[in-house]
Amino acid sequence: MIEKYIEKFIRYLEIEKNYSKHTILNYRLDLEDFYKFLGGLELKKVDYLLLRKYLAVLKEKNLGTRSIGRRLSALRSFFKFLTKDNYLKTNPILMLSSPKLEKHLPSFLTEEEVSRLIESAGAKNEKGERGLRDRAILETFYSTGLRISEVVSISAQDIDFISGTIKVLGKGKKERLVPIGDTAIKSIRSYLAERKKQNAALFLNKNGSRISARGVRNIVGKYIHLAGMRHGISPHTLRHSFATHLLNRGADLRTVQELLGHANLSTTQIYTHITTERLKNVYDKAHPHA
Repeated sequence: MIEKYIEKFIRYLEIEKNYSKHTILNYRLDLEDFYKFLGGLELKKVDYLLLRKYLAVLKEKNLGTRSIGRRLSALRSFFKFLTKDNYLKTNPILMLSSPKLEKHLPSFLTEEEVSRLIESAGAKNEKGERGLRDRAILETFYSTGLRISEVVSISAQDIDFISGTIKVLGKGKKERLVPIGDTAIKSIRSYLAERKKQNAALFLNKNGSRISARGVRNIVGKYIHLAGMRHGISPHTLRHSFATHLLNRGADLRTVQELLGHANLSTTQIYTHITTERLKNVYDKAHPHA
């Protein structure tokens, strides 16, 4: 019986909630894990104590708080769906609290570090079409603050070179228009002028097909090494840098939220912690009585 409701719930996420394939796959895996834990027990017999026991089992597996939180989030959505569908009269997970997540401030590069990273692309190590592509990718990341999945999904027709905007398909398959700066536009134009293979996708791999997220990560990693920069920098670091630099230069939080494609302002507020830390450091160094 539970398999039927898992499938029904997955269809609900696909059709009504319009969730991404990646998110749906994670929900499915999390629910299948819970199904194994139940060992054939009916959903109507699941109560608060049983859910507490499941939480204890997850902790015994030495899963991190973030992984446990994600599994509980999947169960919350599932039981909410079952209650709304009138399969369950009461929601047994309402009283269960999620483990507190440690707050990690996102890492970011200074403006000088970003310039050094971008300048390393198209250097003597990598010239021609490939070097132009790599530089255009780095410029696009920093100019727009896009997620890696959004960058690889850009098609050439999504860019309005006149208005300087890109049509982006973000999380939950939501479209938004994102401004892109002149420097990135010039890099993209230079790359397209040299590109030999025709394809609707903007950024291509060596075979002339749309580049993958893994391919982009490898490109960023290569130039981090060439620029002699620290480990732990990823394409997402450029997204963090984009947001932090905007706030440092006076952009308001709501604007940054829209540019990043965050559904909730609370997600964007993490960047205010970074700018506050920077202000404290400047104050400590500059004020005579600090």
